[in-house]
Amino acid sequence: MLLGREPKDFDVATNALPEEVESLFRNCRLIGRRFRLAHIMFGKEVIEVATFRASVPMAEGDDLQLEDGRILRDNVYGTIEEDALRRDFRINALYYNINDFSVTDYTGGLEDLRTGVLTLIGDPQTRLREDPVRMLRAVRFAVKLGFRIDNACEQSMFELAADMQKVPAARLFDELSKLFLTGFALQTFEMLRHYGLFAQLFPDTDRLLETGDRDHMHRLLVRGLENSDARVAADKPVTPAFLLAVLLWEPMQDLSAQFEAQGMKTMEAMYAAMGEILHRQSERIAMPRRFSVQIKEIWAMQNRLARRGKRALQLLQHPRFRAAYDFLLLRGESEPELTELCQWWTSFQERNESGRDTMLKKEQRRRGRRRRRGSGQNQNQGQDPDTHS
Repeated sequence: MLLGREPKDFDVATNALPEEVESLFRNCRLIGRRFRLAHIMFGKEVIEVATFRASVPMAEGDDLQLEDGRILRDNVYGTIEEDALRRDFRINALYYNINDFSVTDYTGGLEDLRTGVLTLIGDPQTRLREDPVRMLRAVRFAVKLGFRIDNACEQSMFELAADMQKVPAARLFDELSKLFLTGFALQTFEMLRHYGLFAQLFPDTDRLLETGDRDHMHRLLVRGLENSDARVAADKPVTPAFLLAVLLWEPMQDLSAQFEAQGMKTMEAMYAAMGEILHRQSERIAMPRRFSVQIKEIWAMQNRLARRGKRALQLLQHPRFRAAYDFLLLRGESEPELTELCQWWTSFQERNESGRDTMLKKEQRRRGRRRRRGSGQNQNQGQDPDTHS
């Protein structure tokens, strides 16, 4: 609001304990173990209520546990001043008092808003080790707000990027959506790579980007991320499945080629590569099964789209056709050999029933000519060239 933007939601902080909040609202439920919260339901709206936390454990046996510097549980309650000091960035430690509509600043967040800088509260090394996800939040806020990251925080991010491996995979899927599906995907991708964080989230993709001639791969990623940003800007739906299909396509293709070289048939190799790449990725970012199924469908349909033919009408009715077609168009922008195929499917969708029938018949004739040419070549290969005229 201070930056002239409309908040996407409101969170509430209070000195009331979660159980006290629950006792006040019958439409309340308590969630979380690491961080106990109260969710108060108003129809489809959810007001998230957090109790003020203390910045340090008060005594032995408190519910704050550390492992490798990470906070595992954080249910030590305190005052509003203590709550401010344990937050991550100074701009996130501003309190809007609804009693008198004032803003209370305990850490210097207002100054950071004025100068456009992201500054961690406390020692950056300690705060990032407590929760490595704060590095992702730094990137997200910097890109979204157009802020720069404070030098001390930035240096610590370079040094501690590998700590992202300590974050449970189940926790990172939600962070992925916030990073890439809010309209700043391309900038986020570039900044994550700058700090070495992308390699921690998508190791197979980053490894390929760093090796060999991968210009076409980079173009596909850039165009896919630009496409996501354009859809958000146009208020169109975006899905993690499509984004992940783009980010993991080249690693899947690369592994499929390796399997083929080992003797697998093309489709067998592709399906084996799909399963292996998604399994590896889920060890870093756990994804709900419905999204992994959609990713496989988008990938598998690339071969079906390449065949066109008499089953083209069936493909049009497939629930994943539009996503697979959009994916094909993205590939076409970095793979010129796909241009004619992309044009064919674009035209096929635009035609009426009679026009589609004409296109399919033309395609059948084209295939017939190819088969006859192939048959003739095979016969010629079995004859003596000196006696054939």
